[in-house]
Amino acid sequence: MNVSSWRVAMVVLLGALPVAAGPARAGAYVDPVTDAPPTQGRGATAWQPFVSVTPLYQGSADLDNGGDFTVGGAVVRGGASYDFGGGTRAGVTLNYDYLDYSFSGARSWGGSSPWGVVQRYGVSLPVSFAVGDGWRLAVAPSVDWFRENGASTGDSLVWGALFSGTRRFADGNLIGLGIGVYDGIEKTSVYPFLLVDWRLGERWRLINPLASGPTGPAGIELDYQFDGGWTAGVGVSYRAMRFRLSDDGPTPDGVGEERGVPIFLRVSRQFTDQMALHLYGGIVVAGQLRVENSSGNLLRKDDFDPAPLFGATFIGRF
Repeated sequence: MNVSSWRVAMVVLLGALPVAAGPARAGAYVDPVTDAPPTQGRGATAWQPFVSVTPLYQGSADLDNGGDFTVGGAVVRGGASYDFGGGTRAGVTLNYDYLDYSFSGARSWGGSSPWGVVQRYGVSLPVSFAVGDGWRLAVAPSVDWFRENGASTGDSLVWGALFSGTRRFADGNLIGLGIGVYDGIEKTSVYPFLLVDWRLGERWRLINPLASGPTGPAGIELDYQFDGGWTAGVGVSYRAMRFRLSDDGPTPDGVGEERGVPIFLRVSRQFTDQMALHLYGGIVVAGQLRVENSSGNLLRKDDFDPAPLFGATFIGRF
């Protein structure tokens, strides 16, 4: 899963979930971006716009070869979904990420910064179809650009699609499988993934992490529902951000990548069926930074120590 966990199977999954997951069941918190029922006062076939905003901060992490770095930024999603009736749904999701990396004394790169500000922008077009007996098939083609400021836009393109099949059982439990296929930034990625929303008791549920959150949905989370609209969860995920480097940086037109495994605690407040706030705290372990040349051949890599991770996701459907 290389072209980016906030994107390939991570954030791009945001485009697939609105059409694959279906409505939330009693006992689970409702994600207005992916699971909200029709907005009050509108028909079931009305366009439903949504937005999510996630400021995040990854604290100082020591690099094994010397030096340290931090990351701050935001992840923004917006778009609309439409129910055509008969089990057919479609939508459009606009994606924007802004990540500001700050390095100090990074010896693997001669004490300089291997990269600085990284941005991602793009669009996905999820479509899904009900095929009977609780089954739903979905496809989410997408086009994105992942680039450090100053990198060539044409060399930063990543395109592909995510395909999935899920089954919702009579008791509300859901499970499914999918595959993502993406090409760009000197690599073609093909990977499977699991979709799950499974009740373990009256208040416990096993789910994928929130797609629009700071961890990305490529993982598993144990969710507990309190009274009064509060929920909490503990989970683990995998994320990888891969991007084109600046034309005039230390590695001109090269490729940068950050990998890691977030282990996190989430506390959420569901204000209405259309609006919620999710707070995150955790650490990123098994982290690694990589730099490749313009052809995708590895030049240098450096592991980093566990890094604190904090974020807050506001999501709403209108």
